[in-house]
Amino acid sequence: MTDWTEGYTTDVGYTYGYFSELNPLVARLALLKAGWDPRGLTSDGAACELGFGQGVSVNIHAAASATAWCATDFNPAQAALAQELANASGAAALGTRLYDDAFADFCQRTDLPDFSFIGLHGIWSWISDANRAVIVDFVRRKLRVGGVLYISYNTQPGWAAMAPMRDLMALHAEVMGVPGKGTSDRIDGALAFVDRLMATDPHYAKANPQVATRLKRLQGMNRNYLAHEYFNQHWQPMSFHQMAQWLEPAKLGFACSAHYQDHLGSLHFTAQQAALLQEQTDPVLRETVRDFLVNQQFRRDYWIKGGRRLAASEQSELQGHQRVMLLIPEAQVTMKVQATVGEAALTESIYRPVLQALSDHQTTSIADLWKRLQGPAVQGTVTYAQLNEALMLLIGKGDVVAVQNDAVTLRARPLTVKLNQYLMQLARHRTDITNLASPVSGGGIAASRFEQLFLLCLHERPANTPPDAAALADFVWQVLLAGGQRILKEGKPLETKEANLAELAAQASAFLSKRLPLLRRMGVTQ
Repeated sequence: MTDWTEGYTTDVGYTYGYFSELNPLVARLALLKAGWDPRGLTSDGAACELGFGQGVSVNIHAAASATAWCATDFNPAQAALAQELANASGAAALGTRLYDDAFADFCQRTDLPDFSFIGLHGIWSWISDANRAVIVDFVRRKLRVGGVLYISYNTQPGWAAMAPMRDLMALHAEVMGVPGKGTSDRIDGALAFVDRLMATDPHYAKANPQVATRLKRLQGMNRNYLAHEYFNQHWQPMSFHQMAQWLEPAKLGFACSAHYQDHLGSLHFTAQQAALLQEQTDPVLRETVRDFLVNQQFRRDYWIKGGRRLAASEQSELQGHQRVMLLIPEAQVTMKVQATVGEAALTESIYRPVLQALSDHQTTSIADLWKRLQGPAVQGTVTYAQLNEALMLLIGKGDVVAVQNDAVTLRARPLTVKLNQYLMQLARHRTDITNLASPVSGGGIAASRFEQLFLLCLHERPANTPPDAAALADFVWQVLLAGGQRILKEGKPLETKEANLAELAAQASAFLSKRLPLLRRMGVTQ
């Protein structure tokens, strides 16, 4: 009998994460910052996700934008949930097409359009070379000229020390796992074994002291995540130059990192490192050197087919058209950021005027924002380049969001309303989906289970009833009571009804004052 899993873990489902890098709007701004023409990413074009996991990202993007999505994940249990969400939002009726095909089958379908965007998150590191070849051929044939590929993967040198330990854990799970036991039990056994190994003070641990810290972190991680990250049969971290070799037949060139803070070199390199990196004129060598400088473990990259460099004036013009909005009150913006070189303080003379110009929380184009910064109060102290760099960092931090045009937002809103209402109903019984869809950004926004239940209460209350923290708390308490659940505080369950309600009321009060205004700005709720 043919093994349809091809060595991939399927008895433990993938996590329910949302990945913003798969949002074409996120790609567009990153490409602009790097000086590439992003107009191959048309808002009404077609997009594809390969290996969509539980389907959270693809469904949020299908509901929240005008993009027509096609996607596949060969695990039928995961595809079933994804299709359920597409039906709930109405995206399936409008052309979203989700399959449970293996890559070899999906990539040979004759009924797929050409795509302006193709994305795959993480899966590249966990599949066979045969499947990698299938994907590269698919991208070569189906990605339009000017189109963009998003791909993320485990990379060297960040995995160099840990890779042998990963291989040992996978071997232990394979040969010592008890027949009939599931992947989670085999993972627990492998982790217990490597603990015993490290207790013997092996020379490997002395030569690689960071491994002990990473193993300690693994103990507390979600077993579903570990199953896919560490225990697939095919597992290979890949250097950047190897990735470039793989993608060369698809006529792709490296465009830029999908991680916005990577675009700000001052956060990551000393002056000496930056000078060395600047000397590298070959893009493949430069990115490979960069990975050594920061000990890169996981890359998130955009690649472009037939990329065209923009003249500086054209880049500024296109950047000026992009609209942005401040999500949180100016006073709540943390003027620090964690960077490779340590904690970095944001330059007050640059960031404070930008934040003040956005403090009305209205959507504004970057061009109009730039005009505001030329007023007498600021007196032109912020350059256009500094403004765009500041916005990249603030968007990367989650303080500012890139905004879609009004027509796309208007089209998306009915779908996001239905998807969010469905997800909020799911929150009555499950805790694993922690994002909702925003028609404003075309993507997802984090929302915990309790936040989703607070929103559900607000949706179900009688019309014109003012929000009330006590009512929200009681609503969530009834949900927890029905499920035999209690709130954990400082790792311990709160035993009494009064203690649970008090904690819920405190969380509801914070939600009403801080989170609800943000969710309203994002169009998640009225």
